Amino acid sequence: MAILTMRRSKLRLNYAFLEQLFENSEADWGVVTKLLCGNELFIKEVLALGIKEVHDSRVSNLRMIKKLAPKVQTCYIKPAPKRSIPAIVQYADVSLQTDLETMKALSAEAKRQGKTHKVIIMVEMGDLREGVMGEQLVDFYESVFELQHIDIIGLGTNLNCLHGVMPSQDKLIQLSLYKQIIELKFNRKIPWISGGTSVTVPLLLQKRIPPGVNHFRIGETLYFGADLFADKVIDGMQEDVFSFQAEIIELSEKPLLPTGDLGYNPQGEMLEMNENLYGQTSFRAIIDVGVLDIDPKYLLMQLPGISIIGSSSDMIVLDLGENPHGLKVGDTIPFGLKYMGALSLMNSNYVEKVVAG
Repeated sequence: MAILTMRRSKLRLNYAFLEQLFENSEADWGVVTKLLCGNELFIKEVLALGIKEVHDSRVSNLRMIKKLAPKVQTCYIKPAPKRSIPAIVQYADVSLQTDLETMKALSAEAKRQGKTHKVIIMVEMGDLREGVMGEQLVDFYESVFELQHIDIIGLGTNLNCLHGVMPSQDKLIQLSLYKQIIELKFNRKIPWISGGTSVTVPLLLQKRIPPGVNHFRIGETLYFGADLFADKVIDGMQEDVFSFQAEIIELSEKPLLPTGDLGYNPQGEMLEMNENLYGQTSFRAIIDVGVLDIDPKYLLMQLPGISIIGSSSDMIVLDLGENPHGLKVGDTIPFGLKYMGALSLMNSNYVEKVVAG
């Protein structure tokens, strides 16, 4: 038995914190739900917060959100694959785009569906994932702003998503300047400067966001209370909206070192033997979850004196030492989670998902 739990009270506390922060900053924001992997139970909890805007990277998830909450504005948050364009126009009110031909295809599809599709043009600000290069932005905008079924509602950027480049006042000021240049040159208003994701929240808390940056896309900080600058939990927020527990399916005292000729394990690793450990033993527990469900490096131990020895596809082995907690087969081990760990567990069909108060 492996269970991923969402704690409703902690989710609501974090949402209230962020809602107040953005209200004080006179900024709009949307909740990123890609972590939830389309899980209807958890998505309903997020929608129950009263959110007005949802961001996701999977069209199937946006389809579900539109079914559950038709009035919530939906945003597709990566450049559109060509074959997905009809579904994106149908289920996403807004999308983040960077490619001229894609924009033309979106406009043509929106015309077929009798719609106007809203777009935030993403600008490359140094992290080298998606984005139009700054020196090409004016020409790009000139090519797309007259597309009849496209409404450019913002310029945006993503930072810290690939190479770890952090947002700064200078980068956000540059993004604001791009907006001003386009508005002056084309005599068109662009309502939003979408300043980024959870990584920008510390700048908001420090009141270091330049004027005009008025839209944000927040996921990790909502679910983990994360200050991604300082690698800590923001004061007043909760880090454990999600928790995880896995059942012990074997527990016995065994040698610390294996015996026999060593080769590479299924993960391509070769054990480095510490000969000082020959003859020593400890209690080992096997839990009912493996790398198919989560990379063990994203698990955070909650019980002292326990460590992760290794893993295979469907099992993780723990070192309990002398087993000071008196654990036995059938007991569950609690874990905290890093963001990527929660994402993996959400994507596993073999892990039960539940909501607690």
